[in-house]
Amino acid sequence: MEIKLLGPLVLSDGSKSLVLRASKVGLVLALLLARRNELVSVDSLIDELWGDDPPRSALTTLQTYVYHLRKMLHAELGVPRPEDVLVTSPPGYLLAVDEQAVDVGAFVQLFRRGSAHMGRGEHQQAETCLGEALALWRGPAFAGIPTGPGLRGHISYLQEMRLAALGLHIQAQQELARHAELIPQLRSLVAEYPLHEGFHAHLIEALYTCGRRAEALQAYQTLWRVLDTELGVEPAPDVQRLHQQVLLGDREVLAHVAAG
Repeated sequence: MEIKLLGPLVLSDGSKSLVLRASKVGLVLALLLARRNELVSVDSLIDELWGDDPPRSALTTLQTYVYHLRKMLHAELGVPRPEDVLVTSPPGYLLAVDEQAVDVGAFVQLFRRGSAHMGRGEHQQAETCLGEALALWRGPAFAGIPTGPGLRGHISYLQEMRLAALGLHIQAQQELARHAELIPQLRSLVAEYPLHEGFHAHLIEALYTCGRRAEALQAYQTLWRVLDTELGVEPAPDVQRLHQQVLLGDREVLAHVAAG
């Protein structure tokens, strides 16, 4: 069974797919997948579903959701014994899956491999691994699934890993002198993450390296205004040093400011 979490939640057996939409049943499956191969207590599931105000029938309703999930696994994916996949194990449930079949597992492996290549100065290999890792994302993780506190925390963790992979991927491309190719992507990223100073710094660097000094200075002013308006702070010292290098026309501007 192939499991995709980096985007809309999809389970597939190769010929048939089960796409989970916004529902309490989908939320139960999502939390079990986020904590796959780990026992999730009934209390955790009830908290995820209803927070501080569970109904009196919470336990019975949860059991009904699990029953429906098992029916879907059998009817739509042909799992012969769904109770061996979605296992009842007091005091809760465990979803037993092959980690190699989950896109998150592949993403983490590629991310770590790319990071190791970057650490050894192997920029082409790093760019390839990180590009493959980022290509696994089809949208926001668990897109379309309602979230409780546990799933929100897991989604935030995955998003931070994606941002880290993006930052390293950009650095690898800069090391390969692909500055002009990066500019459209970086403009999109600073629009999506206006408070992420690393992406702004990479944009300033790429613009200046391509001979677009005025645009690089303008990009710094945009960052300064956003930080001042939203947070009442100035750019970080390393970004200010980058700005000074651009002002002075320093051709050794490639400071490779981290995007983390």
